[in-house]
Amino acid sequence: MLIISKFNMTRRLILKIHPLSSQNSILSHYLPFSYIQKQSYVNVYMKWKQDFYLESIESVHRSIELRPILALKNYIVSVSPQEYSIPISAVSKKGIHFGVHIKVARFLRQYPSVFEEFTGPEHNLPCFRLTQRAIELHKEERDVYREFNDDLILRLKKLILMSCVGFGEKKVLPLKIIKGMQWYLGFPDEFLTDPEKNLDGSFEVVEMSDGLTGLALKNNNLNDRVLSVMQKNAIKRGWDNETIPFPIFPSKGLRLRRKIIDWWDEFQKLPYVSPYENYNSLIRPDSDAAEKRVVGLLHELLSLFVEHCAERRKILCLRKYLGLPQMVHKAFERHTHIFYLSLKNKTCTAILKEAYFEKGAIDTHPLAKVRKKYIKLVKESTFILKRRRFSNRACDGRSVNVNAIDCEHDDGSEKTELEAS
Repeated sequence: MLIISKFNMTRRLILKIHPLSSQNSILSHYLPFSYIQKQSYVNVYMKWKQDFYLESIESVHRSIELRPILALKNYIVSVSPQEYSIPISAVSKKGIHFGVHIKVARFLRQYPSVFEEFTGPEHNLPCFRLTQRAIELHKEERDVYREFNDDLILRLKKLILMSCVGFGEKKVLPLKIIKGMQWYLGFPDEFLTDPEKNLDGSFEVVEMSDGLTGLALKNNNLNDRVLSVMQKNAIKRGWDNETIPFPIFPSKGLRLRRKIIDWWDEFQKLPYVSPYENYNSLIRPDSDAAEKRVVGLLHELLSLFVEHCAERRKILCLRKYLGLPQMVHKAFERHTHIFYLSLKNKTCTAILKEAYFEKGAIDTHPLAKVRKKYIKLVKESTFILKRRRFSNRACDGRSVNVNAIDCEHDDGSEKTELEAS
């Protein structure tokens, strides 16, 4: 009775303070137990299982090794476009700029199939030039840039259209963010050094509110004409364009619990939101529908890249500008049927499974074949170095003067094994 009387006194006091409010709304506002809160986000955990096929793809895992090699190659070409050679002093103190964390001379000597060492004309300093095969691949790479220039520009437009940051009515991304993704998108260096000169008229350089220099799209109507890879494939297969399910590729030997299967079936039935659409007013950020939008954006982002993969930490740098949640890395861990996380090379690489398990579902990047040829060329360095070590060992053996060897307990009556040979 005492508790009821205290509750009635509190109720009368509230009604006196808010005489114009209804009783139900006041009680529901002040009494937290008077309404039920619903949560549409289901917390599931997917087991990670190693995929030996994805772990063995050289174009994915040797990309980290190839990046500084091509950066040095491009620098040599820019400095000496005729002779393709530089003295070591030109790059000896620029290792960090090229992503090289050891002495640059030592790094260049590790790849004799790409860089050839010779003695310079002045002061007998070591110099390096590109091998003939490296020059041929460089010219082939430049031909690809010229032939598929429109394709590369379209990929840049799509990346900017994913941005949730606007400059007036235009979508914009900071130039430093685009440069950070340049390797994955396969852009040539001149694309971003002078965008207004090297890109078409649909781009403009703007100053963003946070003081950064951004690259914006002038034509906003382009947003209506761009379809994601998921939408294009749905049209080809005759699927409903509203609830597009993700193609899944389960890891071999991985069995899911029944409740996870039920959650996944419901997740696939949720509406698909294109990464090029404005989502802010459509989806609650703490819902499964918002998670499907994040998964769709990551799927589209990886489909734009050369190897359809990227270091996970690089993708996290886009979080602020693509409207991704704080725990965006959970999307890779919860959707192991769509993405694969490789821990090779002491880094975490996110790989889009569809690009490697379903042929023709995602367009091949124009630069992919050239990079595979570069990797094949780089691999030849291992055999060249082995051959050199073997030949040096053989030369050292032939130069030994047997008569000069002092052997204890040798009276000269018997030949040593070395003399006999």
